[in-house]
Amino acid sequence: MQAIVLVGGEGTRLRPLTYGTPKPMVPIMNVPFLARTMERLYEAGIRDVILPAGYMPQAIVDYFGDGSRLDMNITYVIEETPLGTAGALKNVEQHITGRFFVLNGDVLTSLDLRAMLRYHDEKGGVGALHLIRVDDPSSFGCVVHDGGGRVSAFVEKPPKGEEPTNEINAGTYLLEREILNFIPAGRNVSIERETFPKVIAAGKDLYAYTTADYWIDLGRPENYLAAHRDVLSGAMPLTVEPGISGNGGEALKGHPGVVPPVHADEDVVVDASAKVGPNVVLGRGCSIGANAVVRESVLWERVSVGSGATIEEAILASGATIGPKAQIGRGSVIGHDVSVDPGQVLEPGSRLGPPVRA
Repeated sequence: MQAIVLVGGEGTRLRPLTYGTPKPMVPIMNVPFLARTMERLYEAGIRDVILPAGYMPQAIVDYFGDGSRLDMNITYVIEETPLGTAGALKNVEQHITGRFFVLNGDVLTSLDLRAMLRYHDEKGGVGALHLIRVDDPSSFGCVVHDGGGRVSAFVEKPPKGEEPTNEINAGTYLLEREILNFIPAGRNVSIERETFPKVIAAGKDLYAYTTADYWIDLGRPENYLAAHRDVLSGAMPLTVEPGISGNGGEALKGHPGVVPPVHADEDVVVDASAKVGPNVVLGRGCSIGANAVVRESVLWERVSVGSGATIEEAILASGATIGPKAQIGRGSVIGHDVSVDPGQVLEPGSRLGPPVRA
């Protein structure tokens, strides 16, 4: 069994975080998200992974290498131009030996891949599509199917109140190699908008695999923060201890200003008068100054927070420096190595980073 993880996107919705870090390498609980995905694949018995990469691929290659460190085999195929979800599959066709999983590179889910494989074996057909139910499907792609799970239609972002179902495409597929025959080579192709409808029109069977698993699209800053809250609360099962956790968590236990849940990596320093938590993740080498306040936020590596500064519901990339008494408003995103001046007040939703690249 093989898996293809779609990691070619530029992560534009997460800018400025993705100016210095490709989207698959954005950390979840201080570990690159793609590494979390690799863990899931390994647990499902999958050792052969193909990565169609396009944006800043060297960072991915440098971290994972050939996969041997993980007891896996990783094949990289670099896209010169974006090829879309189906075009990326066609572009790696020569490496695909049989049926395969496809995982969107920005989805965090508790989906049991082994259970999905059993379902596919039971149903047959050319593929199984993971679906979840949402309250408002108008921002997603709805998938219509009969009582036996056979898919009959795809409706992309239907107007609110006009959706045919509340079951949406959750971005994990289990496909037979035959599906590649429906994808033209050499151009950008959407599997959701073009390939799957073509497969159904040809009389081939696709089946819906609907579950109540945890699922979130990490591509937006608000979702990225929500995912961390869900991991810290246990709503998204990940190997994280409750309360105060992480390699640097022991040093924070007993700190009067640390309100769990808080997850900290090594070499984190929190002043005795600072207040940290709840729902805070601190990367390796972070320092929190006297009387500073950090709540509901994710700080990557080597973030320095000056005395009296306040950070609320924000994301700070590696190397960011927050000056004394600065205030970082809710929903703000601070890029790599960016400095916020002492006393500076950032309005809610601010994004501060390097100049936009041409």
